[in-house]
Amino acid sequence: MRNENENLIEGRNAVLEAFRSGKTIDKLMVLDGCQDGPVRTILREAKKQDTLVQFVSKERLTQISETGKHQGVVAYMAAYAYAEVEDMLALAREKGEDPFLILLDNIEDPHNLGAIIRTANQAGVHGVIIPKRRAVGLTATVARTSAGALNYTPVAKVTNLTRTMEELKKEGLWFVCADMGGEQMYRLNLTGPIGLVIGSEGEGVSRLVKENCDLTASIPMKGDIDSLNASVAAGVLAYEVVRQRLMA
Repeated sequence: MRNENENLIEGRNAVLEAFRSGKTIDKLMVLDGCQDGPVRTILREAKKQDTLVQFVSKERLTQISETGKHQGVVAYMAAYAYAEVEDMLALAREKGEDPFLILLDNIEDPHNLGAIIRTANQAGVHGVIIPKRRAVGLTATVARTSAGALNYTPVAKVTNLTRTMEELKKEGLWFVCADMGGEQMYRLNLTGPIGLVIGSEGEGVSRLVKENCDLTASIPMKGDIDSLNASVAAGVLAYEVVRQRLMA
């Protein structure tokens, strides 16, 4: 079993070299109040890559550190490189298919993300889009849970999910949001260029993202609990899209 901390980089020189060598850094954690020359250089490199930066306490860094020599900086490196949203649209054009994308909001569990990527690959999804904040990145656990699908299904990380949706609408996509209060999925037309938006079990899809969706779809529930695991919900809805595309 691979440890998540295989992707942990500690110390000023190691983190700076990781940035300068072009490695994809998901998140940079810096000792709060530390603004000396080397740290400012690292922060400049992080800004160039638009890396998420968090300023944290010394206790937090010590808790994360495996070596005890973090020197005030710790970085998390992505296990896989991220794609661009345009790569996904290009893949759809190459296959002669209407774009089919999955957008994830508030998904922080790496097992959920890995399982969704695995399902996306089997359902013919052209790409998965995740936000930079409040979301898990492409960690070793995500890669392992995807069972190899991460090698074939592009994943893009974007700064603003709603802005990305607005840009994709200009490309002809429309968006359906998974929500318990929505129309039953079997009654909706889910064909054409589509973005399927999935939120977390606890919080669901955030208000702004939901407002940018064209439709809301619910999954029929016959049991005694009121929600499905996010990856299961994504699978059910993705395959309803597949079914409708095959019938069209």
